[in-house]
Amino acid sequence: MTTAAATLPLREDATTIGVVSIAHGMSHFCQLIVPPLFPWLAAAFTLSNTELGLLMSVFFVFSCAGQAAAGFVVDRFGAERVLMGGLAMLAVAAAGLAASPSYASMFVFMALAGLGNCVFHPVDFSIMNSRVSSPRLGHAYAAHGISGNLGWALAPVFVVGITTVSGSWRIALGAVALLVAAVLLLVWLQRERLVVRQAPRHAAHAAAGSDFAFLRLPAVWSCFAFFLVFSLALGGVQTFAPAAAAQLHGVPVAQVAICLSIYMVAAGAGMVLGGHLVRDAQRSVRVAAAGFALAAVVALLMALGHWSPLTVLVLFAVMGLGSGIAGPSRDLLVKQATPPGATGRVYGVVYSGLDVGMMLAALFFGALMDGGHYRGVWLAMAASLAVLILTAVNVRRSARPGALPAAA
Repeated sequence: MTTAAATLPLREDATTIGVVSIAHGMSHFCQLIVPPLFPWLAAAFTLSNTELGLLMSVFFVFSCAGQAAAGFVVDRFGAERVLMGGLAMLAVAAAGLAASPSYASMFVFMALAGLGNCVFHPVDFSIMNSRVSSPRLGHAYAAHGISGNLGWALAPVFVVGITTVSGSWRIALGAVALLVAAVLLLVWLQRERLVVRQAPRHAAHAAAGSDFAFLRLPAVWSCFAFFLVFSLALGGVQTFAPAAAAQLHGVPVAQVAICLSIYMVAAGAGMVLGGHLVRDAQRSVRVAAAGFALAAVVALLMALGHWSPLTVLVLFAVMGLGSGIAGPSRDLLVKQATPPGATGRVYGVVYSGLDVGMMLAALFFGALMDGGHYRGVWLAMAASLAVLILTAVNVRRSARPGALPAAA
C-alpha cells in the first residue's frame, strides 16, 4: 500500500490539494467541451450522431492507450513534469479544434486531447498519496472527485454560453485553450509543491517483484472492470442522454445542456455525502450499491415514464447524486490494492477502464440515437448501473491489503 506523507502544515497540504484539484477539474472540463457543441458541429460538417460519437471515441482510445503507459512515466520521471505536459497538450488540442477546417482534422486534435487527458489520474494520485498528510488524505480524495465533477458541470455552460453569445463554436473552443493555458501557468508556479518523493528503485522492486507484477493482482482487474462498466453509464449521460430526454419528454433545446450540468453538480454533492458515509471502509460497497441502485431507478423512470421538463431536471439531479456517492469508496479500494512504488502504474491501468467504457459508450449510444431508440438509451444506462452493483461487490471481494504476489 502507498504510504502518505507524515502530518504537514495545513497550508502546505491545502496548496497541494488545491493545485492538483484545479488541474484535475480542467481535465474533466476538457472531456466535455465537444459533446455540448454537437448540434453546431453537426450543422457545420453535416454529421450524424454516430459520426459525432466517433469524435469522442477517438479521444478515449488515445486516452486509454496512453493512461497505462503514463503511469510508468510518472513513476520514472516525476509527476509534476507529466502534469504540465498533459495540460500543454490539452491547450494545444483545444486551439487546434477551434481552428479545424474539417471533420477529419478534428480527429487529429481529439487524439492529442486524449493523450493530454491520459496523465491525470496517475499523476494526481501519485502526488496526493505522497505529499498529503495521512489524516487529510480522505479530504484530498473528496476535493479531487468534486473538482472533476465541477469541471464536467461547468464545461457545457461555458462552451454553449460563449457559442450562443458570440455565434461561433470556434470562439468557444479558443476560450477553452486560453483557460487551460492559465491553469498550466498556475501549476508551473506551484511545481515545487507537486514533486513526488519517489521510493528507491530497489525498494519498489523488492515489494513488487517487477514493474509488471502488480498486473497479477485480482483487485487491479476487478477495479478495471468496475470503472469500465461505470463509464458506460456515465458516457451515456455525458453524450446523448440529455438529447434522448429531450425527444422523450419535450425538453427545450436551451435546457438540454443544463441537464448535464445539474447532473454533475449533484454528483459532486453525492461525493461529499459518500465521503462521510465511507469513513467506515466496511460499508463502502453497501453505500456504493445503494447509490447505483438509486441512479438505475431514475434511469428506468426516464425511459418508461412521461415527465415535464422541470421534473426531468430533478431526475437528472437525483441520478447524479446517486452516482456521486460511490466516488470516494472506489478511490479508497484502489489505494488499498496499490503496492509500494507502483502507484502511477496501478492507477494508470485501473483508470484506463474509464476510457474504454467511454469509447464504447460514445459509439453505442450514438447508434441508438440515430436509430431513434431514445428509450433504449435510458434502458441501456439502467442495465449498466445494475451490472455496476455486481462489479462493486466483486471489487470488495478481490481487494486484499498486503504485498504483491511473489515474483515468478
